This record gives sequence, C-alpha cells and structure tokens, in this order.
Amino acid sequence: MARLAGLSTTAASMILTGRPDTRLSADAHAKVHAAAASLGYRPNVAARSLRTDKSRSIAFISDYVATTRFASGLIRGALAAAEEAKHVMLVLETGGEPAREIEAVEAALDRQVDGLIFAAMRAREVFVPDIAISIPVVMLNGTSARFPVSVLPDEYEGGREAVRLLAEAGNTEDVVLLGHNAEEEAGLFRSESISRRFAGIRDEMAARGLAFIAELSCWNWEPDQGYELTRALLKRQKPGAILCLNDRLAFGAYQALAEAALAIPDDVALVSFDNDELASYLRPGLTTIALPHEAMGRAAVQRLLDPQATTGTMLPMPTVLRGSIRRAGIAD
Repeated sequence: MARLAGLSTTAASMILTGRPDTRLSADAHAKVHAAAASLGYRPNVAARSLRTDKSRSIAFISDYVATTRFASGLIRGALAAAEEAKHVMLVLETGGEPAREIEAVEAALDRQVDGLIFAAMRAREVFVPDIAISIPVVMLNGTSARFPVSVLPDEYEGGREAVRLLAEAGNTEDVVLLGHNAEEEAGLFRSESISRRFAGIRDEMAARGLAFIAELSCWNWEPDQGYELTRALLKRQKPGAILCLNDRLAFGAYQALAEAALAIPDDVALVSFDNDELASYLRPGLTTIALPHEAMGRAAVQRLLDPQATTGTMLPMPTVLRGSIRRAGIAD
C-alpha cells in the first residue's frame, strides 16, 4: 500500500490508523485511502484492540427489548448512537433468566467489549450477575445498586403533565385513576420508576386541589383489565375523565366506553402513558405521555462512552396530543 501511494510505510500506517497528528497533506491521505481501496485492505480490528486496549464495540444486554415491538426504540436509538461513534453494538437477549444473563455477560467480556448496557423492557431494578466487571456499565430503563450510571424517563414530571392536560382541558371533576389504588396496594412495590409516576400524579392533583372519585387497582396493566375495571365502574357511575396508567389499560377502557355508548372525549376524556404504536390508530386517537425510548437508547451509548459520566440521568417524556381530550385547536 505504501509503495502504491508513494509514501513510507510509517506514513501509510499513521494515516490508516487515524492518527490526528500526522502532519501529512490531504493529498497523501487521499492516496493512501485510494491504495487501500484498490487492494481491498481491511484493518485487523482484533490486533488493533491488543495495542490500543479498545475494541470499539459495546454490548447491549436486555431482557425482552429485542423481541418486543414496544421497547424496540431503545435498540434503535442505541444503534444510531453507536454508529455515529464508530462502534459496533453486540445485542444479547436473556429473557430475564439469571443463567442466560450470566452467559451474556461472559460472552460480552470474552469479546473484549469496551462497555456494557443493561436494558429492561419495563423500568425496574435490573439483576446484574455477580461477575467482576472492570469496564463501564450503563443501566438503561433500569437501576442497579452496583452501577450508578443510568438512563431513565422522567416519570415524575410525566405524571404531573398527565394531570395538567386533563385540568387545563376542563376535566377537573369525576376523574378516575385506572390501574392503581394506593390503599389496596400498600406494601406492594412495582418499580422505582413507576413509583415516581404515581408521585407526580398525586402531587399535581394535590397542587390543584383535586381528588379522584375512584382509584381502580389491577396488577397487570393489560387491555382485558382496563375493559373489566371500566365496565364495572360504569355500572356504578359515569366518570368525566379517566387517567389510565398505560396505553394497554386505555385500550380496554375504550372498548367498555364504546359498549356503553359513551363518546370520547365529549362524554369521557382519557389520557394515558407510553405512546404504544396502537395509540395513534384508536379513534379518536389517544393522548398519551410518551416514553422517549430512542432518545434513551442514544443517551445510554453516549454516557457509556463518556468517561466523565458517573451518575444517572432522566429524560423528559414528550406529550403526544390526540383527540381523547378536548383541546382547542388540536385536531385528531
């Protein structure tokens, strides 16, 4: 390659390895890269990593993120950030099984990755195998007592925003909370992140002097639970608004309201969380506080590669306005 470019082997080597201080001309750089292309040269990444102690690769270890559409934005964001940083990302799925998590960490370490991202489909404390890990670690959509650098959605402000949306649209009476009842669930713990969502909702309700007329508890926030709870509620009273703790509960509430011939938002307004893909297909569309999955994935890679990152960060949850609440100037 050096002969073809008309340069010394030292000069060609400095250009190919990306040395920033070569002091060689742009023409010399162009000749070396042209020679490399014509000869089909590819650098030996494994050999380079032995010299630099960097493989320019990271591992993304998750429970169900890769196999569910709901949280796939975490991977899309992480992949984009890794590509921009000229890193390769190894994706490993564990199904939440401890034995597979140990295997995934060992496989990543065997490949000498520069850092590990542990990701969870739903925000929670993440199990990290008790293995010696001397490279940077970031918790994505989760927390760990061992590793303080994390990326989470700002659930507290998201909870407050959901209440603000209803209140500013005039929905301040006969409001129902669907999915949680603090008294019935006393002593039960969902996750630190979801606890912040509850706290944001309650603090904003209190700040506005509001109270729920009913708080309907269920452990699994799925459409069938949303349907059954809303159907039972409608036999007792008609709510003015329902604050659903996730979009899946809201899907079920939509069905129960339709069966009762109640129109959204004219009879009952709804606001929810997550911005599941189906939220945009409901009619009217579901107003929801979105989980910023792609932004979180990007931030996880950026913090992993930032040697100054030592603490966790929270990203804002965007508001997605659709037709399930009355708002002037907003079309469904």
